[in-house]
Amino acid sequence: LMVKEIVNYSICITGAGGSIGSELCRQILLLNPKKLILIENCEFNLYKIYEELKIININNIKILPILGSTNNRDLLIKIFEENPIDVVFHAAAYKHVPLVENNPLQGIRNNVNSTKNLCEISKFYKVKKFILISTDKAVRPTNIMGASKRLAELVVQAFQIEISKKELGNQSR
Repeated sequence: LMVKEIVNYSICITGAGGSIGSELCRQILLLNPKKLILIENCEFNLYKIYEELKIININNIKILPILGSTNNRDLLIKIFEENPIDVVFHAAAYKHVPLVENNPLQGIRNNVNSTKNLCEISKFYKVKKFILISTDKAVRPTNIMGASKRLAELVVQAFQIEISKKELGNQSR
């Protein structure tokens, strides 16, 4: 992790109660962020990681657990409006290949649309850094889950290119 981009910054972790998201929460909390915003759509997983973080939160960092989906644009806008965020770790995703294969539209909606939502909102609210947690299955994908994660990667890359072009245009003026 980029320690200098976490210490005293507001960090948002999507999929905070999942296997990857919860480990990010634990590790990032130890790096003294100013605030840790947890977004998770599973109540039990959010409760579990929040309770664990409260125990290990020796520096009294503000932890804000938010129950909801990254597909809910209105919720995301409210979160970003009320909590200036410096860094987003986007770990929210459907990752179980057999379930996504049986529910391809939900897999695409969750993995691609939620990423697009977060990119748009992060851009609007001038988030300093956006990190997508992807998967090795996105490399030459052979299934819907891998393809949905590859599309999510392409969405993030497209936003980065757009932001870079805008920054270059502003510098030449």
